[in-house]
Amino acid sequence: MDKNPRSLSQTFRHYLVNPLALGYLGVVLAVCVWVTIDAVSASSSGDASFAGLWAVLATAPTSMLFLAAGPVGLIGIPIGAIVQATALGALYRSITERRARATDVGVSNA
Repeated sequence: MDKNPRSLSQTFRHYLVNPLALGYLGVVLAVCVWVTIDAVSASSSGDASFAGLWAVLATAPTSMLFLAAGPVGLIGIPIGAIVQATALGALYRSITERRARATDVGVSNA
């Protein structure tokens, strides 16, 4: 447990501002841009596309909890992205802080 409590926004910033979480959010953003471009081009041609499924899969399993809500369930994509990025950020922080503590004590991971 931390010795100094953080606010909710500080906790999110702590877990979201690292290479792993930001990289994941970048991939999700790229997939969502691709889905949007595909949806616009498919609507003009009259052809249906399953490209939107990739945005749900990129943010699974959290986004799948919202699928039963219908079109309103698309809110699950950004919620899923934030939840997954926070989990990845917590994992990244845990690994890097553990590695830093081990080198401070003098234990080598090599």
